Amino acid sequence: MIIRRSVREWEYLPVSADGSETGLSRAEADQLLLVAQAAQSTLNLGGEDVESILVNGVSRIRAQQVVGILVAPGVALEILPKIDGLETDDRQTRVNLVRMLARTHNLSIAEGALTSLGRQEHDLLEILIRIFATKLFVAVHRGLPRRYIGLEDDLGTLRGGLDVKRQFTILAATPQKLACRFEELSSDIPLNQLMKAAVLQLRAVSGSPENQRRLRELALAFADVRSVPLSQVVVQNVVLDRTNTDWHELVRLAKLLLGRQFQTTSAGRIEGFSLLFEMNTLFEEFIGRTLQRRLAGTDLEVSLQGPRSHVLSEKDGGAFRFRTIPDIVIHRGGNPFLIIDTKWKRLKGELDDRKRGVGQSDVYQMLAYGDVYNVARLMLLYPHHDALGSHAGTLGEYRVIGNEARTLAVASVSLLDLEVVADRLATLVAGALERSERSAAA
Repeated sequence: MIIRRSVREWEYLPVSADGSETGLSRAEADQLLLVAQAAQSTLNLGGEDVESILVNGVSRIRAQQVVGILVAPGVALEILPKIDGLETDDRQTRVNLVRMLARTHNLSIAEGALTSLGRQEHDLLEILIRIFATKLFVAVHRGLPRRYIGLEDDLGTLRGGLDVKRQFTILAATPQKLACRFEELSSDIPLNQLMKAAVLQLRAVSGSPENQRRLRELALAFADVRSVPLSQVVVQNVVLDRTNTDWHELVRLAKLLLGRQFQTTSAGRIEGFSLLFEMNTLFEEFIGRTLQRRLAGTDLEVSLQGPRSHVLSEKDGGAFRFRTIPDIVIHRGGNPFLIIDTKWKRLKGELDDRKRGVGQSDVYQMLAYGDVYNVARLMLLYPHHDALGSHAGTLGEYRVIGNEARTLAVASVSLLDLEVVADRLATLVAGALERSERSAAA
């Protein structure tokens, strides 16, 4: 039996010698810390060792700004994001998190199925496994993809071409055998090997009887495909083209589920599993891809993580130094007019702090963007919460001293209802564009 616990980012989970109904034993906590430490290197986070995922304490552990699942022998810890309005609704938080992941990884997930899964007692991992297994089950019933692969065998009759060198060296004394080289249509290809490896890995960590049943059935469907350890599956050899379009999304989903997974083995047994997402990155990608979809077909173009220019160059005109990489740049007519930098950080109310807790280094970074890209409109975008007021949107706009045409806006967007996020982001962009045009006309 696996002990399952949930905690929100930045919150604590009690740890005692023997554990409790809501906490962990010291042995369970130590195992999770080892899993987190092993996952640390795959996330490219700042900090040292395990501190960017879990912080260890004598009587409690604290989750950091990473969400997802950690699984160790006998224990699983789910870390959920803090979304304003959903602090006590774990089920809806999971649904919203899956929606964000679907947007950033270009996955189509039926709204009815996702809502139904969210109402059940499943953690994030089980929800994603169910989605993967359901999609894979449909694809398998249409038939496994097959390709011609090159084979070599010593046969009694010629098949394909003759391997002359082998025939007159190795088989010189056995002329009744022919060294044949031929092609055969086979399902034992990298794509199916990846799917089978995913099924077997997920069977090892799923605690849901329904998911286990589906994964067992899928394992039987891949019986003729070699069992290749995930670490030996060459993902680059997976061929995706118009002959297997039904499998493109499954590959993306398998990579999502297993891309940050690691394992150590003891007699073939999986000792640890992690499915983790850094919220700063997830928030940035979700906002960026939502804007791309919402503004598609307009005269506005959205660039993510670019363009990339430098702040400095050598005095002699040589090498450039200190490259800048804005999160989101909005272009019109090929010219950038708005740079958005997302921050997964809880702003303070104006009564608590006139600057709302906006970091000074973040402001300096935005000013550098404005100079490097000659953009008049800059925006720092944060998740909304009730202390900021009843309505999300522009919280404040400030003129840059020394460049009165340039402004920096501080804005927020609510993640409570993801269906309206696209329109609210479009409103923010439209407002920035209107102000930019008004300023240019003046």
